[in-house]
Amino acid sequence: EVQLVESGGGLVQAGGSLKLSCATSGYTFDDYAIAWFRQAPGKEREGVSCMSISLGTTYYADSVKGRFTISSDNAKNTVYLQMNSLKPEDTAVYYCAAVWALPAMSTMFRKEEWDYWGQGTQVTVSS
Repeated sequence: EVQLVESGGGLVQAGGSLKLSCATSGYTFDDYAIAWFRQAPGKEREGVSCMSISLGTTYYADSVKGRFTISSDNAKNTVYLQMNSLKPEDTAVYYCAAVWALPAMSTMFRKEEWDYWGQGTQVTVSS
């Protein structure tokens, strides 16, 4: 059974940094692609970043490009999201998600493309 557990959220001031972790289990780590999504109150869940573990390719939404970095530690079966220069509009619950094959670029940030989800971790950025 695929399991994803996020951690690392918290309260940070604007301009600060946080590093989220997504610990995975129940499958061969590099068989799946991993994504980070976020959902702010009253808004749709939106894709932030994703990566092909096997290829090491990474992708970012325009809203976080240059500020967020996705990475993986294959020895720990864990994916990270380093978030720098945080803004109040980054405030949301952040989720990691997994799917067997990385979706096409045109659809990779649609939540419907991802099969497995963690429980989420809250990130709050104060102004």
